[in-house]
Amino acid sequence: MLKLAPGSVIGMLGGGQLGRMLAMAAAQLGYHTHVYCPDDRNPAEQVTDRISRKEYDDEEALIAFARSVDVVTYEFENIPVATVELMRKYVPVFPSARVLQVSQDRLYEKQFLNDIGIGTAPYAGVATESEARAALRDIGYPAVLKTRRFGYDGKGQAMVRRAEDLAEAWASLKSDAVIVEGFISFDMEISVLAARGQDGEIKCFDPAENIHKNHVLDLSIAPARIEPELRQQAVGIASQIVAELNYVGVLAVEFFVSATDPLFRVNEIAPRVHNSGHWSIEACPTSQFEQHIRAVCGLPLGDTTLYARAEMKNLIGDEIRDMELYLKDPDANVHHYGKMQVRPGRKMGHVTRLFPHSR
Repeated sequence: MLKLAPGSVIGMLGGGQLGRMLAMAAAQLGYHTHVYCPDDRNPAEQVTDRISRKEYDDEEALIAFARSVDVVTYEFENIPVATVELMRKYVPVFPSARVLQVSQDRLYEKQFLNDIGIGTAPYAGVATESEARAALRDIGYPAVLKTRRFGYDGKGQAMVRRAEDLAEAWASLKSDAVIVEGFISFDMEISVLAARGQDGEIKCFDPAENIHKNHVLDLSIAPARIEPELRQQAVGIASQIVAELNYVGVLAVEFFVSATDPLFRVNEIAPRVHNSGHWSIEACPTSQFEQHIRAVCGLPLGDTTLYARAEMKNLIGDEIRDMELYLKDPDANVHHYGKMQVRPGRKMGHVTRLFPHSR
């Protein structure tokens, strides 16, 4: 078991807002961070001790980076598996390369979940339009075509409501590695942030209810407005997943909740801290970011009890221009990600409010 003392250096692959908040949590516990990210002017570089602006396939730079830190983690899941496997020859890396292999491919992810007895939407991996048509005959309409890799916030997806829609949907994906998923009619999407330490200790945050706008998370409400039995089931499934993966760090599990479907289905997993858990910064003794740092540094996991009901609102695109109005609200906890270029659909910051609640 790796146990790092304050003053050690945490290597961070990726420099987005998640990396920024992880670096801030690391500093709170006395750790230094070294961010590795090819992007110019990334949010994490504003708060880190050191930045390496290199590509993820630059072996010489990766080895030098690995030798400069005491542990490596990552803030997004599209890190090449080869990058992680190279670095683990020189320094511990959490989570593992195996986790990336499972989570980066929607087909492998669903196979893994089904193999351990966890329900998902019906699915089939396909490589041609004719294979997709055959799969749709079995799965039925409506369905969703998704690229197996590199899809997020609604990207790499196309709805197929009837057979006549298939040709256009297939062409729009521009890929021969596709998964056909049966469309799940659901009443609510929830997520659970599960943390697992190097010693196997597992702690989960309360399930959050997620509301999307234009395929991007708009609002998270914690705790989710679900029955206690469903909450326990969601936490149990998330705990099972991190245990099966021998996971170290924080992982997000997204679920579809339906009043008419008796099967509790997992939509996807994300091997990192997650947008739907930002409320934990103000609402819990230990935020998801501090929890991840604790796990990868070999520290005891912290308390995840909710102080109060929380609502987290993403500030997307031009919504960041209303920041001064939020700052005038005494109940608003405002976070700006340091991104200077405003674009439609871009996550620029978030606002969290806490409300008294009885548990």
